[in-house]
Amino acid sequence: MTYTAEQLTEAGLLGAATLHEAAGRIGALPSAIKPVAPDMRVVGPAFTVHVPAGDNLWIHRALYQAAPGDVLVVSTSGGLEWGYWGDILNEAALAQRLGGLVIDGGVRDVAGLAIGNFPVFSNGICLRGTIKGHGATAWLRRPIRIGDIVVKQGDMIVGDRDGVIALPPVDFAVALVAGADRLRDEETKLDRIRGGERTVDLYGLGAG
Repeated sequence: MTYTAEQLTEAGLLGAATLHEAAGRIGALPSAIKPVAPDMRVVGPAFTVHVPAGDNLWIHRALYQAAPGDVLVVSTSGGLEWGYWGDILNEAALAQRLGGLVIDGGVRDVAGLAIGNFPVFSNGICLRGTIKGHGATAWLRRPIRIGDIVVKQGDMIVGDRDGVIALPPVDFAVALVAGADRLRDEETKLDRIRGGERTVDLYGLGAG
């Protein structure tokens, strides 16, 4: 799936939470998955990776099959207590001009990752090293499951300090339009609250 530069920019401005609501409250990845530095944002098409627990061989391979701008989205078969990503992979991802990493697992070398220019989202920090099992079952570009969300190749990934969402292209296109409308409505409500109105009145919640 090809997205325009304008769509990517707008998605980043709207943010993950607004797009999640605008899309009908779908696509939210587990809330534990957060950026290693609060100001990091990730926007781009998913390049899906499934690896066995404690094994990062196919993450290395994914780096050189993904296209510039792609976001590596990695399922670790529930193996959360390993550090699959660190300084070396981060530098390689920058060299390949990838768009970011979202991993349902740990990362390490976080002091360096947090001040770098490559957005890294993980559900934890873990120094435990991984193996590279050449006979392991793994795959690229096929659907993966993270939490209760199935992420497919090319889904739009949007992440910030609120969390990460994965939206199929059709839902993403709808969410961009609805998200812009939602943002304008929120700005109007904020102005009205600053002017002295009450939230219970704005939302018709009855006497308070």
